[in-house]
Amino acid sequence: MSSPEPEATRPKLGIIVFNLGGPENLLEVKPFLYRLFSDPEIIRIRSDLLRKAVAYSIATLRNHQSCSYYRQIGGGSPLRRITEEQAQALSDELRWAGWNVEVFVGMCAWNPSFDEVLDAVDESGVERLIVLPLFPQYSLTTTGSGFRSLKSLIAGRPGMSDIDVRWIQSWRDHSTYLDALTELIQKELDRFADSDSVQILFSAHSIPERYVQDGDPYLEQTRETVELIAEKLGRRNPYRLSFQSRIGPVKWLGPPTNDVIVEMGRDGEKRILVVPVSFVSEHIETLYELDILYQKVAKDAGIEEYRRVPALNCNPTFIRSLREIVEAAAAEPEVATTG
Repeated sequence: MSSPEPEATRPKLGIIVFNLGGPENLLEVKPFLYRLFSDPEIIRIRSDLLRKAVAYSIATLRNHQSCSYYRQIGGGSPLRRITEEQAQALSDELRWAGWNVEVFVGMCAWNPSFDEVLDAVDESGVERLIVLPLFPQYSLTTTGSGFRSLKSLIAGRPGMSDIDVRWIQSWRDHSTYLDALTELIQKELDRFADSDSVQILFSAHSIPERYVQDGDPYLEQTRETVELIAEKLGRRNPYRLSFQSRIGPVKWLGPPTNDVIVEMGRDGEKRILVVPVSFVSEHIETLYELDILYQKVAKDAGIEEYRRVPALNCNPTFIRSLREIVEAAAAEPEVATTG
């Protein structure tokens, strides 16, 4: 890690941490889905009017079913609360290390919006701004979408022209981040009676296959993270990578997580540990898909022990990794791209 600047010479540092967002109650589900699918990086339709019409149709059709999912995890997503806790923990960690820092939270598809975040940045007096996506692996649908929106909004704010903005592209191979996830995996493995026989299933959010064919590095970076973690675990356990959360009729990255679980059961596997490899916070895809939906799939498939590694949330090693990533970006003479 680069030596930090002396405290007296450090500029006031601002950090925007952002995630996708999620509805906090059932009334917010439909407008959240509409905003999500209005994103041109999610629904690639050039006509803004047509894309919004498609987004409205999807939101309307999916509203009832999505509400039933959120109802089963308490009536809303905890993502904003967890992200704010992560931001506070990161701020505390950086202040402990001597930084004059303010951390802001934004969401790509929900609240607080990027406009709200930039209003706060404008008023904060920060001299250097680091944009930290809470997505370890880069995809145009997540990090890329957030960057595009933020860059457009910043360009429209002349008052921000003097702020030194750094963009962290990816941190899928950051050693301390990998340590944090490896520690959680090992802790869950140790709960099995015969841990070496456990099949590890890394599950990541899927994206349309066409995006990868067009150059999106998400698949390659996700595979890299999985291989690095397997190496840290000593490759004692068999492991696979699968993908979840497909939407619509286009071809998505596979194999689907639920299909792999069924296949494992058919092959006589009895113990599975699922690792949410592209998610750093608990939300609908961990709390409903992995914990409720796929747990039932596993039981029906004859899996006797199905466990899931918890999301990193405010794990101290993970928060330390975010501090290290930020410090490396702050030390760079030019715009930082850690991936």
